[in-house]
Amino acid sequence: MPTSPSVASAPASPSPSRVARDRRTDLIVVLVALALAGWVTSGLWIDPNGRAITVNSSDQALFEWLLAFGGHALTHGDNPLYTYLINVPDGVNLAVNTSITVYAAVFAPLTYLIGPPATFLVILTLNLAATAVAWYWLLSRHLVRSPLAAAVGGLFIGFSPGMVSHANAHLNWTAGWLVPLLVWRLFALRRPGHWLRDGAILGVLVAVAFSIAAEGLFFTALALGLFVAVWALHPANRAEARAVLPSFLRGLAVTAVVAGVLLAYPLWLHFAGPQRFHGTGFDAVIHSEDIAAYPAYPRRSLAGEVGFGTSLAPNPTEENSFFGLPLLVLAIGCFVLLWRGGDARRRATLWALGILAVVFTALSFGPVAKVEGRRTDLPMPFDLLGHLPVVNAALPARFALVVTPVIGLLLAYAVDRLRRRPPSRPAAVAWTVGFAVALVPLFPTPLLTSEREPIPRFITSGAWRDHVSPGGVLTPAPLTLDVYPDGQRWQAYALAHRQGEFAIPSGFFLGPGGPDDRGRIGPVPRPFGALLDQAARTGLPPIVTEGTREEVRADLEHWRIETVVLADEVHGAKWPVDEEAIRRTLVLLFGEPERVEDVWVWRVRR
Repeated sequence: MPTSPSVASAPASPSPSRVARDRRTDLIVVLVALALAGWVTSGLWIDPNGRAITVNSSDQALFEWLLAFGGHALTHGDNPLYTYLINVPDGVNLAVNTSITVYAAVFAPLTYLIGPPATFLVILTLNLAATAVAWYWLLSRHLVRSPLAAAVGGLFIGFSPGMVSHANAHLNWTAGWLVPLLVWRLFALRRPGHWLRDGAILGVLVAVAFSIAAEGLFFTALALGLFVAVWALHPANRAEARAVLPSFLRGLAVTAVVAGVLLAYPLWLHFAGPQRFHGTGFDAVIHSEDIAAYPAYPRRSLAGEVGFGTSLAPNPTEENSFFGLPLLVLAIGCFVLLWRGGDARRRATLWALGILAVVFTALSFGPVAKVEGRRTDLPMPFDLLGHLPVVNAALPARFALVVTPVIGLLLAYAVDRLRRRPPSRPAAVAWTVGFAVALVPLFPTPLLTSEREPIPRFITSGAWRDHVSPGGVLTPAPLTLDVYPDGQRWQAYALAHRQGEFAIPSGFFLGPGGPDDRGRIGPVPRPFGALLDQAARTGLPPIVTEGTREEVRADLEHWRIETVVLADEVHGAKWPVDEEAIRRTLVLLFGEPERVEDVWVWRVRR
């Protein structure tokens, strides 16, 4: 956020004792952030290769696959944004998915060294810690004088309910460290004489952010655009805004050119490439924030552990607000404190922050308001905007994530104000109690984790290479989907351990084929996959007729499947899988299988 006389950065030439004290504070904040990140992810650190996040093992498997595939594509000269290794024969456009290409490239050596699951855990842990540290750095170096104030704001944002919720396997949304860097570099464009360099730096940062968290970049751009417009139009800032506007616009132009050049191919693939789609397959009403969610408590918090958690989110990975009523009251109190004691420029900043919070809160409610899970007929602003291109691909509930930094900034500004102008003793006690009552219940608890089925020896030993031609198609049973992620876990292992390539039909990805030409998870279902899914869910093999076998043969020919593999233990991300029912179904279709290592194998005669 822009600095002002009322919200100034540290003195230009601090004393040596001040420098040493600030460095000690920096180190303490980094260590606290790493400790908290390790605490939140501690369940996975017990056995990184053998445990999964209970509520979202499917997304964890997807990101592990993206790390393995991205590293493999870059080291083998393949296209990291489009692949035919899944969803044979059509392939998958990863530019419209969350490809995390930068992470895959940077961490490729680690992926090859310790494997995709462990690398996933390292990135997830660093994401949480880096988000808190990056916000602390922005606050302490540019916005507040008090290191304690910066630490309170940074640690709150880094381990806020929304961040901890998305730590359930979302490597894109937990990369919140990108936001303070984008804020910093955007406002650096105000400096006269440096617009070319500053614009180029911001352009590179935008390209990096797009490759890690495109949806998060979109939200950040909307939020910054609104903040800058409101801030610049305020009477207290109009003169400064006019003075810096030429340099700012030149820098933005350079940013657009640099980012456009770096992202030309990804953007073309995203909007005009094969296997693209418009919007998503997610219901905007379901994936909107309940009004009652804002004063509620998240499940992975101290308050949630003692019974105050709720199930107002569509799933445990989308608790995007859940601030608790005491924190909302405290945030309003901080706003009032700062407004009363602030000059015109301070009030301009607060005015812009307030409008930002109100707008994004309203957008998070989706097309219609929901209260305590009950849908009302009251239309919301997203109902007007949700049909616009790009906006229609966003989940409205995630607009609430923008409110978190606003609250974090208010907390930091308030602590800074109280440290610089201490109130009376009773007032100081009241503020201390208020912060404790608001923040202690939100202290995060570790993510829920559980053991997941091991990757079969058939894969880890490389025995699969004797049962499928190089680059040929092998499928696990059931077919790979978000609810059955084994196929991409097996493929990730083979790619990361340099065993070679095999392709799989289906997969966990977003692609075309949804209603009204929107996207959907995975491909349009075909009979073979539906038969295996039915057996896996119900435990009852379907009735198989000659007509059924003809449909299955057509599917096998479409996918060019050479081998069907059934493991002794199949991972079901949402429900238990009945492996015996699947085996009996495959026997009805193909006859008795061959036992290889620890799997059942059916060779498909084409």
